Amino acid sequence: MPIYEYICEDCQAHFEKIVLNKTQEIACPKCAGKKNALQLSVFSSANGSSNGAAAKSSGDFSGSGGSCCGGGCGCN
Repeated sequence: MPIYEYICEDCQAHFEKIVLNKTQEIACPKCAGKKNALQLSVFSSANGSSNGAAAKSSGDFSGSGGSCCGGGCGCN
């Protein structure tokens, strides 16, 4: 279930919505307008961020050898 970001063309409100299927009608939570434009989503990464806590914790998710699952899936 992807989360999409929208901007309402009526009231200019920015909002996010979980979209269950492509035919789902999206309404603005502020004005209930149906004219919404899909926005380009921007995501962040812990690597290269200025947040020291996030940078320190990356690389060892499970505490067993630095892999994400302990090496059982071959992701090393």
